[in-house]
Amino acid sequence: MNTALAPAAPSSLLATLRARRRISQLELSLRVGVSQRHLSCIETGRSRASREMLIALLDALEAPLEERNQVLLAAGYAPAYRETRLEDPQMAPVREALQHLLLAHDPAPALVMDGCWNLLMANRGLLALMRLLGVDPAALEGGGFNLLRASLLPGGLRECCVNEAEVCAALWQRASGEARHVPALIPLMDELRPHVPRLATPAPVTPLMHTRLRSTAGELAFFSAFTTFGTPLDVTVASLRVEHFFPADAATRAALAEVA
Repeated sequence: MNTALAPAAPSSLLATLRARRRISQLELSLRVGVSQRHLSCIETGRSRASREMLIALLDALEAPLEERNQVLLAAGYAPAYRETRLEDPQMAPVREALQHLLLAHDPAPALVMDGCWNLLMANRGLLALMRLLGVDPAALEGGGFNLLRASLLPGGLRECCVNEAEVCAALWQRASGEARHVPALIPLMDELRPHVPRLATPAPVTPLMHTRLRSTAGELAFFSAFTTFGTPLDVTVASLRVEHFFPADAATRAALAEVA
């Protein structure tokens, strides 16, 4: 995933990051423990920030690792974080951890995606669910399956959703929040925006929102939870997340057990 800030001076990159998060200069200066005047000088290029100061500012802004590297490079400093391909031998412990999470969740569906909602790995439970929904599991292979696009564009998974308005609104809200930290999502959301009408989220009737799906085994209901890696020091690892789908009722649990 290669995105984020366009090449520019580190001062303007910092100002862009701060504006994107809707944080004032005063608030950021208080977070870091410097004067607002000094921060203003850094953002306008009148003062050159040290590497330590840039890292402190980026920490306070909760900037993604990729953008931290871009700001440091623009300032003439070495990047702080590597970006290693998931297939790299050094990533074997990461892949093993992901496989463990996926296999442990069978027969319920689970998947691994990156920060742009691209499907990277899936367990047998997810493949079984796709068959129940009438979707060829082969469509998930090859690295080109985007979960946000498949869920929000007309057709595909969206057509399987019983509570379509509720789910679309929730997915859009989640992606909008993530886009503040994953700028690569912005072009995808611009593409999808015409297909997502402004929808008010219905009043909650359950502790967690249920995604209700039409399937050959009848209506299935799920809620989900996410797992991420703690304190990642690699751009790729920081972008990974596992979504675990849990059956929301006995009928769904039985259908998954039968197809498994």
